[in-house]
Amino acid sequence: MPDTLIGRKEEQAILHEAFNTDRAEMVAVFGRRRVGKTFLIKQSYQDHIAFELTGLQSLNNEEQLQNFSNQLETFSQSPVPAKTPTNWLDAFFMLAKFLDQQPVDKKRVVFFDEVPWLAGNKSGFIMGLGWFWNSWAETRNIVVVICGSAASWMIQKIVNDRGGLHNRITKRVFLEPFTLSETETYLQSHNIFYNRYQILQIYMAIGGIPHYLNEIKAGKSATQNINDICFSKNGLLRDEFSRLYAALFANADHHIAVVSALAQSRQGLTRPAIVKNAGISEGGNTSKVLEELEQSGFITSYYPFGKRKKDMLYRLTDEYSLFYLRFIEHNKDSGSETWNQLSQTPSAKVWSGYAYENACLKHLPNIKKALGISGVYTQASTFLFKGTDEEKGAQIDLVLDRNDQIINLFEIKFYNTEFTLSEADAKALRNQMWTFKEKTKTKKHLMIVLITTFGMEHNKHSLGLVEKILTMDALFDY
Repeated sequence: MPDTLIGRKEEQAILHEAFNTDRAEMVAVFGRRRVGKTFLIKQSYQDHIAFELTGLQSLNNEEQLQNFSNQLETFSQSPVPAKTPTNWLDAFFMLAKFLDQQPVDKKRVVFFDEVPWLAGNKSGFIMGLGWFWNSWAETRNIVVVICGSAASWMIQKIVNDRGGLHNRITKRVFLEPFTLSETETYLQSHNIFYNRYQILQIYMAIGGIPHYLNEIKAGKSATQNINDICFSKNGLLRDEFSRLYAALFANADHHIAVVSALAQSRQGLTRPAIVKNAGISEGGNTSKVLEELEQSGFITSYYPFGKRKKDMLYRLTDEYSLFYLRFIEHNKDSGSETWNQLSQTPSAKVWSGYAYENACLKHLPNIKKALGISGVYTQASTFLFKGTDEEKGAQIDLVLDRNDQIINLFEIKFYNTEFTLSEADAKALRNQMWTFKEKTKTKKHLMIVLITTFGMEHNKHSLGLVEKILTMDALFDY
């Protein structure tokens, strides 16, 4: 694994700013499992970490306190074993005494990793941390970093705490998966020089998670790597799904049910549809589950064009979860060439279209730049008219409503060659444009944009209809 950070410039800047101020800072870092939070923090602060403690999954409070004692002994380099505190207030008092013995001429970093596992039910960890900050750290030259994979828990319990940590967080870092450009750079740092179509295939299946990308092997195609990582007996992602949600959410069954329901819908589902399809009961817990999944980056909520809150749709946008539920879950024992075969099926073609749409939606700044409208305020949405007995339905993958009196209607196509617009395709696009204009009553000028992998060959059907063509390169270049 390379010893330098790929991307993460904005996140590094926040961490460096916290270190370079003349006051105490408490920084909350959160993001999904395996996204590289610990690596970011350690690379940013390196030799300045005066104490570090990582919560351990499934340990009780007494065992977490023993772990604290072991770490304190390690960092103090004392030949005398540190006593095991009986509670977290005692533990933080011991930590303050240890830090008081260190030089104060340079800023120090105290790093608590996987805090949700440290702060179990009635553990007293957050109360102890509140005492540590308010009674000791706040007046010292120190950075306290609180990190956790359960992003929703971190926001609710730490950032929005109403007790001793209320308004104490001075900086926040939400670490997202790599973009396509960062994925390309990451693979190149491992001496893997794929073309962008190969990278896109990998990204659509496993996303921009560094720990997953670390499994990619040079000398093998994207298809071969996906086969090895996701379907082989020893593949990292063959069973990652069951660990992923259990590590992030208490009582994760409802979260998995919601994600499983969304995996079957290309355009997304409303909350009532999720309740019905997931087989869960309506109520406040559903709101919490949806909020936790969205805060953790697994799903995305959005409004169809011109719709209101009750029409909000939720869409599964975590690449690995979608790929697992569509293909891995029911094909784990299908042999060593599973993806070589599945990738040629009609279901794979449907999935690739959905996954490519997700990639485009995640790279809207790139798309705006390619269109030359980076500085123009836009609102992104989709459009769906189900149709009636008298009128044909229409679905538009992406709508960009621009402040310069233009609305871009996007058609997104994933192909392994240059796309050719047929007469039927042209007719469908004209119907979409007409239906959109008729149903929305917009006065803005409509422009159709095609986003495909390798571009489009112009012919008589595209002339005067498709006004802009973007290739997958637009998603990489930013």
